[in-house]
Amino acid sequence: MSTRKTFLRFGSVSDRVGLKKSAIYKRITEGTFPAPIKLSARCSVWDESSIDAWIQRQIDAAQSAGGSK
Repeated sequence: MSTRKTFLRFGSVSDRVGLKKSAIYKRITEGTFPAPIKLSARCSVWDESSIDAWIQRQIDAAQSAGGSK
């Protein structure tokens, strides 16, 4: 069985993680958010699995810090 990869455009990424453009790019610069994949001069996308993994890390960190479960 093959695993199908999906690309997400910026709007989808922002909606999924609940962050605005400046917050996402600040975290990319800090190395705490997945960097986009440049497909062309005007097109950047994110691998959906990298965004899903980032979301899961945020959940895990909140739970280990005593956040809600």
